[in-house]
This record gives sequence, C-alpha cells and structure tokens, in this order.
Amino acid sequence: MPTSSKKQKITIITVLMILVIGLGGLFIYFPEDNPSATQALTTYKVKRNDLIISVIESGNINALDSIDIKNEVEGRTTIISIVDEGMYLTQEDVEKGTILFELDSSELDERLSGQEINFATAEASYTEAREEFDIQSNQNESDINKSFLEVRFGLMDVKKYLGEVLSEVVLDPNMDLALVQEIIPALVEDPKIGGEALQKLRELKSEIDLAQEQLEQDENDLVWTRKLYEKEYATENELKKSELTVKRQVVKVDQARTALDLFIRYEFTKETEKYYSDYLEARRELERTKAQARAKLAQALAKLKGNQARFTLEQTLLQKLMRQKVSCTIRAPAPGLVVYGSSGRNRRWGGSDTLIEVGAEVRERQKILSIPNLSRMAVQTSVHETSVDKVNAGQAVQITLDAFPDRLFQGQVVKVATLPDSQSSWLNPDLKVYKTDITIQGQHDFMRPGMSAQVEIIVERLPQVLSVPVQAIVNRLGKRVCYIREGTQFNVREVQTGSFNDNFIVIQAGLSEGDVVTLQPPQGIGLDTSEPEETSEQEQQRLAQQASSDDKTVKQDSKQTP
Repeated sequence: MPTSSKKQKITIITVLMILVIGLGGLFIYFPEDNPSATQALTTYKVKRNDLIISVIESGNINALDSIDIKNEVEGRTTIISIVDEGMYLTQEDVEKGTILFELDSSELDERLSGQEINFATAEASYTEAREEFDIQSNQNESDINKSFLEVRFGLMDVKKYLGEVLSEVVLDPNMDLALVQEIIPALVEDPKIGGEALQKLRELKSEIDLAQEQLEQDENDLVWTRKLYEKEYATENELKKSELTVKRQVVKVDQARTALDLFIRYEFTKETEKYYSDYLEARRELERTKAQARAKLAQALAKLKGNQARFTLEQTLLQKLMRQKVSCTIRAPAPGLVVYGSSGRNRRWGGSDTLIEVGAEVRERQKILSIPNLSRMAVQTSVHETSVDKVNAGQAVQITLDAFPDRLFQGQVVKVATLPDSQSSWLNPDLKVYKTDITIQGQHDFMRPGMSAQVEIIVERLPQVLSVPVQAIVNRLGKRVCYIREGTQFNVREVQTGSFNDNFIVIQAGLSEGDVVTLQPPQGIGLDTSEPEETSEQEQQRLAQQASSDDKTVKQDSKQTP
C-alpha cells in the first residue's frame, strides 16, 4: 500500500513539472501577448548618483628613490664576496662602512703598478719641458733686448757722426738704400752738417790753415836769412836750413789739403755709409732675433704641450685605475634594502644579466646592487593607449596591494611617459602602453619592491549625474539607444551619452529620473518602423565597419561634462 501511494505522488509531481515547463514555453514564445513578459528581463531604474570616472590598471611597487651600484671596473671581473639579498642596511651600517661586495682586483693591481711608472716618467718629462720653456722664454728676452740695443747704438752712431739734422735726412723711412747712398757724398758740403764729421772737417781745415801760416812764417824767415847771408851775417848752412824748412812746410800744407780732399771725397762717404749700414743691419738682426725667438719658443711650447698632454693622459689613466681599485670594494652608501641587480623582471623574461652571486663574472657598467629607499614608495604601471589621454600628472589614485587586499592606500600620478613602452611593444607589437609613475602617500614599512598592486586613477568625480549601466546602451543604425519600459512593453529610446566608467555611463538627454530600462535588448523592437529593416547579414557588415568609429565616439563623449 505504501508503495502504490508513493508511485502516485511521483506521477503527480511529474505531471506538474510538465505543465510548468509547457506554460513557461508559452510565455517565452508569446512575450508580447503576456503581460508579465517584462518581468523576465533584467531592468534598472534611472536615478542620479555620484559617478567616479577612473582608469584601473595593475603594476608593481618600486622605491621612488633608489641607489644603483654598478661595476666600475673595465672589462670583466669576478665577485669574491657579497652580502645577502634582502639585508636591510641601517644608519649604523653606513657609519661603520659595512662592505656590500668585493671584486677581484689582482689584475687591476698589476695594471696600477705599471701605470704608476708611466705616470712618473711622464711627470719628469713634463717638468723638464716646462723648465726648458721658461729658459727659452728668458733667453729670447735677452737676445731681443741685445738686438734692440744694437739698433739703438747704430742709430746713435749715425746721429753722432752726422748730427741730428742730417741723420734725420739719412734715416728718412721713405728713402730707400740706393737713394741714401746717392745723396750721402753731397752731405759733406751741407752747412747743417754736425757731429764727428763736422769736427773732422774743422780739424782738417785748421791743419791747413796752421800749415799755411807756418809756411808763410818760414818763407819770411828764409827771406831774412838770404839778406843776412848776402851781407855775410848768416852762414850758408843757415840759409840751406831755412830753405829746407820752407820745403817741409810746403809739403805739410799739401798734405793737409790732400787729407781734407780725401776726407771729403772718400772718408766721409765711407764712414757715413758704414754707420748707416750698421744701423740697418742691426734692425735686420733684431727682426731675425725676434723670428728665431718665436720659432724656438714655439718648439719649446710644442714640446711642453706634448709632454703636458702625455702627463695629463697618464694622470687620468692612473686616477681611473685608482678609482676602479676603490670601486672593487663597495661600502654601504645609505640605509635601505639590498636588492641584487639580477633580480626582477629582466631575469623573469630571460634577460642576459649574469646571476649575481659569489664567483659570478660581471661586466663593466653592469648593475650589481640596488638600495631602494623604502620610506618613499611608488607604483609603476602601464596605461593602455585607449586611456592614456585621460591620465595626467597630479590626479588622485587609490591603490590596493595583492598582499594586503583589505587595505586602501592613496597616491598621486607624478609622471606619464610621452612614448609607448618599447619593451611591451617588442613582446606584442599591437600593444601600446605608456609607463606611468604613481607615488604612495605615507610611509609603510611592510611594503617591499616588486609587490603587485592595483591602481584606480581618478579621472573625474561627477556629483549627482543621471546614469545607467553601460549594458543598457546599444548602437542601432548609427544611433545610441536604450529600451525603456512603458507599461507592460519595452520601447526603444534614442539617448545622448557622456562620460563613463567600467560600470555606468552618463545620460545627457533622452531619459529622466525614474525611467526603467532593460539591460538587454528585447526581441522584435525596431528603431523606426518606417525605415526598412536590415537583414542580419547587412547589420553585421555595418556593425563591423562602424566598430572602431563607435569606440572613438564613446571616448570623445567620456571627456564631456554633463
């Protein structure tokens, strides 16, 4: 008995389920004839709300300030000791000079010894060249002064021999040597003659006059001697002696006149030309001395510069090697967290950096350690090209960490890259993202570089705007529409939209507060019954052609304030 009762109950339940399914099929098949068909669609009541327009991206935590320590040794060298990654450096570590890592400097020590010898040799050569330059400078000054004195003495000799007036005639710069030689013989007769030439003329003329006077006196004596001889008061010897005296004095007169003639005709011209030629030669010698001095000084200067350049080069190389020697031992420069240069994204993406560890060989300029300042942290994210025009420096940001999802941090955009990230473009040429740096307000000791974070960049805050879910807006025949419930039916309504976020879009015109819209288009409702309906194939082609233009329209509308 209980078994048959149980079978009857199962039969009744099965029949009721069939009836329910059948009635549901009728409601679905005849939606417009069923007054409750509107309740089968998800709806939303239009109202005013505060709307936040934002851009949401993911990124990684990084220190805003970080000290990168690189290998400053040329070529390649080996790490012989290094502190553990993750070690936190304190101010005490900085003060006592805690060693972070040491590099092998054996080869560098050999190069340094050789370079010290080269530097000492270059320094000695440079000192010698500098002394030679100073000596040559002094010697040139002495030679030029000596030649200058020769010119002065030559000028003085000309003036001394001819006098001030005639010397100016001879030394006229407008007269060439041939003209001077032509006029010199006539200068002896010039009444303006002076100096030694005038003195010589006077002496020669005086000698002639004295000789002539003596001759006249001797002739008078001879006349008296003859008279006395005729009267036998004088002997014949006395007469002959007087005659001989006259003859001698005649010779002296002739000699004096000849001397004057020789001086006028030859000696004056010779002496004048000699002094004038000596003066010209002294001037030429002065110019030659100056030229030789310039040449010798130029040679000394070239030698000095060459040795100075070598000295500077050897000194630079020595200082460079000494700096590299010092760079083989790096001490803590500032407090912070020790992060190996081989950590991070480069290694994860198969970068070429050598793993930092004892015994590893590192190249020049390779980053070995980073010491981020944990007191100032930031998020580095990448904004897609469709949203980068909305993001600007100074915008507020809300930040959540994957490690602490229940905590919300505040930040601010500080920098947006001008060009797209080249690394992202290399991985995916069609992906264009722009690196963006966001500071995190406050100091948080639990934050570590490399932590994953989600950022919401606040683009706009729109108070009490009319908005609907983005699913309620559809594009039909190039227009933006939604479906509004009027009574028991849903009718199409064209609207104008504004800014939007991932969930809501602003309605600028076409809807009123309190209207009820559906979040999915109902079947069988067209935009305008007077227009010819598009076939499915035509609509698909049109939508495909306008897909990109519709996206651009939405972005442009998002910049407008309702």
